[in-house]
Amino acid sequence: MTYDIHPASLDDTAAVVSMFKAPISVWQRLNAEGRVEDMPYEALTLYERWLHGGAWMSVETGAIHLNHLLSGAGLPVVALENGRVVGYAEAYHSVEALPVGAVLHIAQLVTVSGAVSAADALISYFVQLAKTLHCRQVTVTRMDEDPLTAAAERRAPLKVIGCVKRFTVPARTGQVFFRAVEYLDPDPALINGWMMVIGRATSSRHMWERLLPRTWETIPQIRARKTHRLKFSAAGQEAVVVCEQGLYNPRSADVYCWTPKPLTSQLTASIKDWAHRDGYRVLTMLVPEDSIPMLGSDAEPDGYTQETCALELN
Repeated sequence: MTYDIHPASLDDTAAVVSMFKAPISVWQRLNAEGRVEDMPYEALTLYERWLHGGAWMSVETGAIHLNHLLSGAGLPVVALENGRVVGYAEAYHSVEALPVGAVLHIAQLVTVSGAVSAADALISYFVQLAKTLHCRQVTVTRMDEDPLTAAAERRAPLKVIGCVKRFTVPARTGQVFFRAVEYLDPDPALINGWMMVIGRATSSRHMWERLLPRTWETIPQIRARKTHRLKFSAAGQEAVVVCEQGLYNPRSADVYCWTPKPLTSQLTASIKDWAHRDGYRVLTMLVPEDSIPMLGSDAEPDGYTQETCALELN
């Protein structure tokens, strides 16, 4: 079957939201007593819908997200069959430090029920686009029971090119000299040629677009969850660091870090020190195998691992 694949538009928002919502059979929220209760979708707030899967859980937030992508943050496309939207995917173009280089990361893919060939067509579209952009790789994050992973694997066996492991690290003061100031510029040009040494769950650019712009701070519940965007200088190493307050533990934070150099123990110690001074006690860091020693002897693995895989470009 042949599909018409082209850049998504805001007029496609409702159709894309419908596809993302379709697998969710029960909508829930926490009541005032802290217990989970089933609720009609219409009775949920935007934030309560968000908790079921992010921006694509409602037309309002979906339109904001799509507008951000269309403004240059990413590459959203739809697949049409006889004028009807039957598939959607979005990708992010990064130029990272070698050996990664230029990469196109496919971050989201969804289709209407049964439209397997539409998913395959969207993957093929991005493979061809990657060649046009002179990318060295097209990547996906491997996940179980994920339509994106399944579509990528139907094309050809995936090649694992990276694996990160998650650690909990105590925040603590240390004898380290550093400078940390608020960083307000969401322009990704800064990280061109940099590496993402902590928190690279998908790709450097995708994570940047999720964390650096203040897109969602108009939603009160998201604004209440602190996100610290900082420029660090530690032992001659520059870095942009984001500390995102834990969803359920306000004294914990997830850490993300971009830098032009490999991770050092001095930079990690600086992040721990800053976090402790700001009231955090536990940090979560996702790092590759070769960076684990930089976390310190008090880092504890929690058993979670995540693989990044490359598709064949032929």
